[in-house]
Amino acid sequence: MAEHEIPGRYLDGFAPILAEAAATGRRLTREEIKARRTLGEQAAEAGLGLRELVVAHLSAARGAWPAGSGSAESTLAALAAVEQAVDAFAEGYERAQRLTVRREEAARREFIDDLLYGRSDLGRLAERAERFGLRLSRAHAVAVAEGAQAYVEGGPLARRVEAEVLARFDSHSILLTTKNGRLLCIAPGDTDEVLDHFARQACTVTEGGRVAIGRPQPGPGGVVQSYEEALAALAMAERLGLPGPVLRAADLLVYPVLARDRQAMADLVQHTLGPLTGARGGAGPLLETLVAYFDSGCVAAEAARRLSLSVRALTYRLERIHKLTAADPADPAHRYMLQTAVIGARLLGWPDQPL
Repeated sequence: MAEHEIPGRYLDGFAPILAEAAATGRRLTREEIKARRTLGEQAAEAGLGLRELVVAHLSAARGAWPAGSGSAESTLAALAAVEQAVDAFAEGYERAQRLTVRREEAARREFIDDLLYGRSDLGRLAERAERFGLRLSRAHAVAVAEGAQAYVEGGPLARRVEAEVLARFDSHSILLTTKNGRLLCIAPGDTDEVLDHFARQACTVTEGGRVAIGRPQPGPGGVVQSYEEALAALAMAERLGLPGPVLRAADLLVYPVLARDRQAMADLVQHTLGPLTGARGGAGPLLETLVAYFDSGCVAAEAARRLSLSVRALTYRLERIHKLTAADPADPAHRYMLQTAVIGARLLGWPDQPL
C-alpha cells in the first residue's frame, strides 16, 4: 500500500505530540503511548502493512516538524517523541498480529482434530476445509510418518519435510500437520507423487523412520478413513516386524481380515503351532525360524543367513517343526496353513501372550 493510501486516522494526535515535545522537551504520557498502541492494533486488524505505516509516520513527522526548532535540545526532544510514538504503534501492531496468528493456529488445530476424528458435521467440515485448501468432495489420501524423534508442529524436522514438499507441489491442495508426535500429509487421492515424495523426505530426515500411506477415500469422511488405515498399517508393521520404510495400506489388507475374528485365529494358532511349546527352549526359536523361512520366500539358505545359522541347523529346525506339528513347511499343501498361523501368532503376540 502506498504512503498516501494510509488512512489519516492512524496518525491522529501524532503531529500535536511532536510539536509539544519539541517545545517543552517532554516525553509521551502513559495515555498517549496507550493510544498509539491501540492505533497500531487497529491498523494490523485492518490488514495494513507495518512498513508503509512507519513510512507514513516519518512523512508526517517531516511535514509537522516544528518551525524554528533549530536548537539541539528541541531537535532531540522531537526525535525522541517520534521514536516513542512509532515504537508504541509498532508494539500494538505486532501484538495484534500475534493474537491473529494464535487464533489462526487454534482454528487450524481445531479443524484438523475434527477432520481426523470425524467429530464435526460433515457438511460444515467441508465448508471449513476450503479455507485450508481442501475440497472434501474429492477423494483424499493420508500419509503418516513417525520416527525415533517426535515431530513437533513448527519444529525443525517438520519444517524441513514441509519445505521440500511445498517447494515441488502446489500448496493449495496439500495440508501438512502433526498429530501425536507424527507428521501427516493430506493430499488429493489422485496425486500419488505427492505422498511418495513426502514419504521419501520424511524417511530422509529421521533415522529409522517409517511412513504409512492410507488408501484414497472419497467424501468428507474420507480423510479420517485414510488416516485410520495409515495408523493401522503402522501398528501392524510394528507388531509383525514388516520390512520397508514405506508401507501402503492397500498392500496390507490381508492382515486386518485375518485379525477380524480373534477367536478363530487363536484356535488356528493353538491347533497348528501349539505343539511347538513342547520343544526344548519353548516355541519361540521355532516360531522365529518359521518367520525367517517364510519372509525369505522359503529359501533355506537365505533364512539361515537371516538367523545366523548354518543351512544344516536350519534344516534340522524345519524337520523338528514337521515332527511336532505334523505340518511340513516345505510342502506347499501345508505351507498356507502354517504361514497363516505364523501371521496370527505375531498378531496375537503368541507365545509371549496367552491365547
